[in-house]
Amino acid sequence: MSSELTAPDQRGLKHQPVRNVTSVILAGGRSLRFGKNKALVKINGVSMIEKISIMLGSLFQHLILITNSPGEYSFLKLSMYEDIIKGIGPLGGIFTGLTVMSDNAGFFIACDMPFLNRPLIRHMVEIRKDYDAVIPRVSGKIEPLYGLYHKRCLPAVERLISSGDYRIADLFKEISTLYIEKEEIRSFDPGLYSFININRPGEIGTCPKTLWNEVT
Repeated sequence: MSSELTAPDQRGLKHQPVRNVTSVILAGGRSLRFGKNKALVKINGVSMIEKISIMLGSLFQHLILITNSPGEYSFLKLSMYEDIIKGIGPLGGIFTGLTVMSDNAGFFIACDMPFLNRPLIRHMVEIRKDYDAVIPRVSGKIEPLYGLYHKRCLPAVERLISSGDYRIADLFKEISTLYIEKEEIRSFDPGLYSFININRPGEIGTCPKTLWNEVT
């Protein structure tokens, strides 16, 4: 699957690929609660990881995958990287993504969050200015794996790893973070579907079917 776009249509800049930002998919989890690799579970003939890849490929010029089992995802035809430091959870994926990505900023998404909202993501890119990170926050709960991070975050990430603190929430105490609050998010995603993550098989049936059908 190619992450390149054809020429933008006549409706304007909002349909051009996002430049200078790499999209980073994190697929390093063990899916213990799901019972098998949930990223490869197919709904309406399309796996979660493929759905995410297609949608991000239509938005970003550069797209990479962080995974410790690259053979499982070779069909995506994406650039793949294994965790530089294994066994430390999502913070390790963020560390790897920030290290290997070609752009100074990256949009990071977990592989079990298949209901991306492209207008919201584009808005996050547009408002990032000089912040180190742009992170959604819904009723006080932050969504770090639906976030925009600058390479400037690397020293803070490295300090956390060196101290043995692998909690992403602690990263935001060390960097300049712009939080997008619920009401602002709702102007793009009224149902807040962006932040649904699939942890168990039974959760698939509770999601609106129209969301599964959206892949382009």
